[in-house]
Amino acid sequence: MNCTICGLPGLDLSKLSRKLRDGARLMVGQGDYDAYVAHIRARHDGTPIMTRKEFFRARESARFGGNGERAFRCC
Repeated sequence: MNCTICGLPGLDLSKLSRKLRDGARLMVGQGDYDAYVAHIRARHDGTPIMTRKEFFRARESARFGGNGERAFRCC
């Protein structure tokens, strides 16, 4: 939507909030579940898709370690 005064494109708050949310999730090691699902469907035909909860746990395990694995840590 354009500004009625200057004609410049307006700020899309829903798009901005989605970008901020996705950026914050990436900073703490949480990927985008919807992007994961789209990738699996497009590139890995027939592969079972994790539920949102399973995806969260897998990302958490990869970031912090789990199942006896040591995760990368900077300090």
